[in-house]
Amino acid sequence: MLRRAWGALLATLAGAIVFTFATTALAQTTIPGFTPFTKPQYGTSLNKEPIKPNEAVSFTADQIAYDRDNGIVTATGHVEAWQNDHVLRADKIVFDRNTNVVAATGHVVLLEPDGEVLFADYAELTQGMREAVLRGMRMLLEENTRIAANGARRTDGQYNELSRMVYSACTLCKDDPTKPPVWQIDAYSAVDDLQAKRMEFQDATVELLGVPIFYMPYFSTADSSVKRESGFLAPDAGSNTFIGSFFALPYYYVINNYSDITITPWIDSGMDPMLDTLYRQKFNNGQIKLETAIAYDENAMQGLFFGSGDFTYNENWRYGFNINEASSANYMRDFFISGYGNDVLSSTAYLEGFGQGAYSRLDTQFYEGLLNIVNNKELPYVLPRYLYDYVGNPDSLGGYFTFTGGGFDVLRFIGTDTQRINGTLSYNLPEMGPLGQEWNFLARFYSAGYQAQGLNQIPNFSPYTHSDVAQGEPVVAARMNWPFSRIDGDATTVLEPITQFVIRPDGYGFTSPYLIPNEDSLDQLFTDANLFSINRLPGIDRLGGGLRADLGMHFAWFDGSHVFDALIGQSYRSQTEYQLWGPGTGLGGNISDIVGRVYYEPADWMNVTYRFRLNHDTGETEFNDTRLTVGPPNFRVDFGYIYSNLDPFYFYNQLPTIPAPSYAPYQALNFPRNEILAGLQTKFGNWRAGGYIQRNMQLNQLVAYGLDGGYEDDCFIIALNYFDLFTNYNGISNVQALTINMTFKTLGQFGVPLM
Repeated sequence: MLRRAWGALLATLAGAIVFTFATTALAQTTIPGFTPFTKPQYGTSLNKEPIKPNEAVSFTADQIAYDRDNGIVTATGHVEAWQNDHVLRADKIVFDRNTNVVAATGHVVLLEPDGEVLFADYAELTQGMREAVLRGMRMLLEENTRIAANGARRTDGQYNELSRMVYSACTLCKDDPTKPPVWQIDAYSAVDDLQAKRMEFQDATVELLGVPIFYMPYFSTADSSVKRESGFLAPDAGSNTFIGSFFALPYYYVINNYSDITITPWIDSGMDPMLDTLYRQKFNNGQIKLETAIAYDENAMQGLFFGSGDFTYNENWRYGFNINEASSANYMRDFFISGYGNDVLSSTAYLEGFGQGAYSRLDTQFYEGLLNIVNNKELPYVLPRYLYDYVGNPDSLGGYFTFTGGGFDVLRFIGTDTQRINGTLSYNLPEMGPLGQEWNFLARFYSAGYQAQGLNQIPNFSPYTHSDVAQGEPVVAARMNWPFSRIDGDATTVLEPITQFVIRPDGYGFTSPYLIPNEDSLDQLFTDANLFSINRLPGIDRLGGGLRADLGMHFAWFDGSHVFDALIGQSYRSQTEYQLWGPGTGLGGNISDIVGRVYYEPADWMNVTYRFRLNHDTGETEFNDTRLTVGPPNFRVDFGYIYSNLDPFYFYNQLPTIPAPSYAPYQALNFPRNEILAGLQTKFGNWRAGGYIQRNMQLNQLVAYGLDGGYEDDCFIIALNYFDLFTNYNGISNVQALTINMTFKTLGQFGVPLM
């Protein structure tokens, strides 16, 4: 904006010109106390202080002339002056000593130290430069923001009045600069209050591609130098099938330099009002964000509390929290609250430390189910959990120690309560064989102690009600990767046999699995990803025993533009472990199912990934995860298919169908997953469009489909999203939603839910 500083600069410049009126040739004049040609680095300084008249000024011009008879000083030809990192440029500057009028003409440019640039065809300043008139003014601000006006007038050095002005953050068309930008605000007049640092617009219209779409008789906003200011934010309006038409108007209040609060009242035609507040504060060592809301929805009082904070204690320790609580999923859905669609809200508070090769964390975790089918009394409260990891330095042999330990206390109102303390010590020794073999030798000892109540309830369903036990198991393993490679021109072929031997004591870790509560080993999916894992389950509550051999073959071929990568393998063990794995998992017997993966990329516009598990007796597919992508970036088709003969999510709270000990904990796993997903994405220039469809093959019904599209450039984004959910979600079927979101650079985002 027009700055009072420029009045002082031009006044000082005029005085300097008068002081050196005798110079009539090429001038490079220096005022005492200022070094010539020490020009500022524009856009890097944050100094916005007004120029003081008594500060020294340096300037250059091709010529400086003084008309003694008429009292006119004229500087012409590349005139440039600078003081306090403020710069004025013009083709010609004329100072009339009789009227104290300074006139700048021809490519007038004013540069602020923060990078703002003002252009004018003509500038005239009077009354000690407190009054000014500019013609054909244009201004370049931060983030490519532009302002143009037919004319501008400064009054008393405090107010800038702009006539017939436009405001936009869009880059003009290079081929046709007269073409309207993507969006702009066209106002009949505007006032820039330099002292209050506010812009006030009268008779303003928001235009898209030159077409008026919204009229505002008056609105005001802080100027570009203000980063935070109290006031109303962009409103949110629309309608949906749950609360009808609605209107929300946020008010933003700046408390101080470190904190603020946003208060948003909602009103709707369904007579279900809501009040939402968002409080934020920054500290020297962190920040917090707290959001609360209260509403009357579905004939009951509803509410939420979302809070998060992260703090740094020192270079080794930090702490924080993330709390998420809401009264119901339907309440979050009705008011478009972030997080809607999640089945569970999770919360935690933590303290964690980092050292050389070490990590330590103490936290609490608890969960809130949002679906009607979820009983919150069955969900765990982890109060607390401790985790410690350590990796030692390599010794003289090249080996190193690792240790993972900790403990937790899991409580449920309905279900198993578990207290556990555990530690796992490992020694790893990598070696290179004489023929290129890559060896890794491992010695490990698992140990854990348990105390459990309600062991016969979810998620264990044990024949015992409680236990007070410990388990420990030593493991010795050796793995060999033996890659063979061949280079033929640009193509490289790799054939790599992989062999792993694992030795454990016979039996199940010396303790019956029915006495050990299972909190971390519920997911029993066997794939290529855990074929060579020492413990194929994600935790340590379930451990295997006996001798085991894992065999695999890895093959790869690539020539720079084509890639083929495949792995196939199988596992063999000395004893069966149906109590651990159960039927359908592919690991209960002496011979495992066959697992593998294939990745093929014949060109940069196509790739396919296929992961599988085949029954080792029948050859039938027990697991299939396929992903196919075809097409260039501007027209890409994605296809996904997943099939699994079991679903671990059904295992948590399903009662066994066969009495223990015969496979009892595993019968609920036999609920297949069988889904297909197809999608399409296109992109041409700034435009994009796409869609997807998801179908449950097991139930032979559509799950959902959706469409999306939009436009995006350097200053504007418009996005349209639509989806139709056919499955029953929290008692409601066939949920549809259509939203349009528009983002105006420097102004904000406006969302309009339509259904």
